[in-house]
Amino acid sequence: LKSEMDKRLVSIKTDLSFLLECLKFQMKCPDLQKQALLTILSICEKREDTVDMLREMGGVAFVYNLSKSSIVHSGVKETALFTLGTLAEANVYCKNSLSRKETFAEVAGWLMKEDIPLTHKRVSVYLLSVLVANNKSGQTLAQTTGCLDILLHLFRYFTILNTLTYIYSKSANATQTYQLWASVSSALCGCVNNPQNEEGQRVCVAAFPVIKIWLQQIALPHTEIFQPICSFIAMTVANNSCVQESFSASGCLDTLSLALVRLASAADTSLLSCQLSVTISKTLSACITDNSFLASGLAQYGVVFHLFFLLASPHLEPEDRLSVLLTLGHCTEASGKTAQ
Repeated sequence: LKSEMDKRLVSIKTDLSFLLECLKFQMKCPDLQKQALLTILSICEKREDTVDMLREMGGVAFVYNLSKSSIVHSGVKETALFTLGTLAEANVYCKNSLSRKETFAEVAGWLMKEDIPLTHKRVSVYLLSVLVANNKSGQTLAQTTGCLDILLHLFRYFTILNTLTYIYSKSANATQTYQLWASVSSALCGCVNNPQNEEGQRVCVAAFPVIKIWLQQIALPHTEIFQPICSFIAMTVANNSCVQESFSASGCLDTLSLALVRLASAADTSLLSCQLSVTISKTLSACITDNSFLASGLAQYGVVFHLFFLLASPHLEPEDRLSVLLTLGHCTEASGKTAQ
């Protein structure tokens, strides 16, 4: 069995060597380079040992240099960035080797350029999101190199007009813009949580005013718009009383509560309203956890009544019931403390 495994590893190493040679000597054939990168990806994806082999051969460093080369076709650069992100996701040593100031500075440069395709920006954000995920040093580098500020700018740039254009037109450009925004939202979540990063959370407070506008103006809520917004809110306020207070002071907590009341009222007849109510309920839970003052303030909107109404919805999934009950518990516990 060991002999068979050794043969397989030798075969994989031979294939990777051939593919790297193809990348090096086919600089004038972008289609061949892209195919070589995608083949490397298929060999290494979700295989930590194979990524180690590629890294030890200098393959990761070469792909990184390819991604930032000025003489490489833009499509090859995009594929190289996507390959790097996937390799880093599969192997922590690969992630650590890429978590350098130089890498984050390069990503910041790509995201600031206005003349590069949206697809290029999206794969740049994907790489960034992988490098900050579960990585304190990556989060710190995102802050010190300006990546976090750039992500926030891109996040806020997605105005209500962009939202409506995406919802109603679904044109190729609108879809790509939305996909970039959703990727940016995910990357921001990685910058501020898992592990929790209080400094990053404080920086993200700057997005609260525009979030309030979004929550007020999206007349026809869609899960693909609400989910990234609510995920960003939950990660930004989680276990941070100062940021929770800022969220409330910006008017976002009131707006979010009103959105829950509006949607939960229709949760018994509308599956979409029920699903969005659950999402908002989970978000509210993060906003008021361990903060009885904020939780008690929700009483003015009848949040407890609407959470009970949501629990009675025939559309409520069993696995969502617990999260609604948790939010309900935070609200009723706060009311009890206030009464005392």
